Amino acid sequence: MVVVGAGVAGLTAAYELRKAGRQVVVLEAADRVGGRTATLRRDGFVIDTGAERVSERGYGATWALLSDLGIDRWELPRIGRRVGVWRAGRVRPGLTHPGGLLTGAGLSARARLDLLGVLRGGHDFDRPEAVGTETVAGFATRHHPDLLDYLCRPVAAGLCGWDAARSAAGPFFGLLAAIGPSSVWRTHRDGMDVLARALADRLDVRLSFPVDEVIAGTRSARVFSGQEEVRARSVVLAVPAPVVRTVYANPPGNEIPFLEASTYVPMVAAHLMLHRRPESRVYLVVVPEAASRTLAAIRYDHLKHPNRAPAGRGLVTLVAHPSVAGRLLGASDGEVADVLLTAAEEFAPGLRAATRAAVVHRFRDGMPEATPRAVALRAAFAARAGGVVDYAGDWVGVMPCSEAAVRSGRRVAERLLAVPRKEPV
Repeated sequence: MVVVGAGVAGLTAAYELRKAGRQVVVLEAADRVGGRTATLRRDGFVIDTGAERVSERGYGATWALLSDLGIDRWELPRIGRRVGVWRAGRVRPGLTHPGGLLTGAGLSARARLDLLGVLRGGHDFDRPEAVGTETVAGFATRHHPDLLDYLCRPVAAGLCGWDAARSAAGPFFGLLAAIGPSSVWRTHRDGMDVLARALADRLDVRLSFPVDEVIAGTRSARVFSGQEEVRARSVVLAVPAPVVRTVYANPPGNEIPFLEASTYVPMVAAHLMLHRRPESRVYLVVVPEAASRTLAAIRYDHLKHPNRAPAGRGLVTLVAHPSVAGRLLGASDGEVADVLLTAAEEFAPGLRAATRAAVVHRFRDGMPEATPRAVALRAAFAARAGGVVDYAGDWVGVMPCSEAAVRSGRRVAERLLAVPRKEPV
């Protein structure tokens, strides 16, 4: 068996297949594992390329996998800081925290009541289509304006890279309900790639092995990389849906509509290595569009966990707003850092002067966009029988998070293991 993609979804699928005694190889185009959950270590800084957090609730598949790998809970300490939203010239802490319903967290009293009603709406992580296919913006506009302007829109942009007018409400609120309040969020002590590296250590992973084409046959599939060909009884494409459409030459006709609807948004961020360690009441600030359409979020990584930066130094990540992320994909590292730093000065004065170096990350296929059409097609896609070529990734469940990636990896492994073995032809 071949798994294409060494992100969390692909590695989970390969791990479950290997545990069941199947021979499996993982092919990864990059020179490291983890995909969007990779970690860069430079000059004592531990730079997470994404904004991973592991909730104490709603992440059952992740915790089960961590336990199976022997990764103890103490290795994932609580973040211990809250999330805030910028409003009227200052950070209002308490967003996504129970205390925020009392203190305000940037929301009016009426908006907080509306939020309580929304969160009690029975949003289902595994069935995001259950609440319909309305967009986040369309859903929120039925409530107090603060709910859209100072919660839904900035959180969607800062955490998912979403335009609230394009992405569906079901996945958004299903994700918020699953991850729970920020008071129960944890992070990997040694970087967000810990899970991926632990899985890869138990597998045959071939790095710097880009796949150009996959062709499915009746009982086997052919995988091409340059002049090399690999033949396998089954292939799992654990890559973003747009990449699937590029490399998979002959997908079944009934799968194409969902594959085409599963679009992605780009994500661009600048990780600033600072010569001082700034303090903040919150570890993450989301920025509403009323304040900036350049900067979506500021993350104080050294407050997320102290070992993200050497003693006395700081690590801060600036996340580009969805409206500029596409343009910044083609910009130089210096331009990206300059654009985001210029915008950030209003919210974190002195940040530019404190910056000694910057690392820029760009993900063309940053996060599943969870369009209303993808949500509408998800259930039928999930119910299909599968075939010689199958899929894993958070996009399969239309939920942009690592828990969805782990669940999809386990499910595709279960589906493949349920198929009687046949000799490839």
